[in-house]
Amino acid sequence: MKWQGRSRRTYTGAKVKSARGKRKFELGNEPAETHIHETKRKNVSTRGGNRKVRLLQCNIANVTDTQGKTQKADIETVVGNVANEHYVRRNILTKGSVIKTSLGEARITSRPGQDGVVNAVLLE
Repeated sequence: MKWQGRSRRTYTGAKVKSARGKRKFELGNEPAETHIHETKRKNVSTRGGNRKVRLLQCNIANVTDTQGKTQKADIETVVGNVANEHYVRRNILTKGSVIKTSLGEARITSRPGQDGVVNAVLLE
């Protein structure tokens, strides 16, 4: 588990004496790192009794063209990713990554690790 609380160091590097320990609401989770494969989802319970759908694997994207028409397309590979260049060769799907589909190249607009689907916009 990741801890997303306040740093134990100041901006100059001095140690801060903590008045309390870690709290449950400061915990975070590891990223889903969605791969290209047969679709596999996982439900994760979140704060307030809500839930998120983690998309662990996916090979289908909802691709929207410039006229606003949306259709399903098979994901072939990841072409580019501005978030992390190493995600390209590992074929990890994140928001903003450019994928090669059966309809052409498209940019992902959804957050697969939190929304549970891959929505993309066709590039010209």
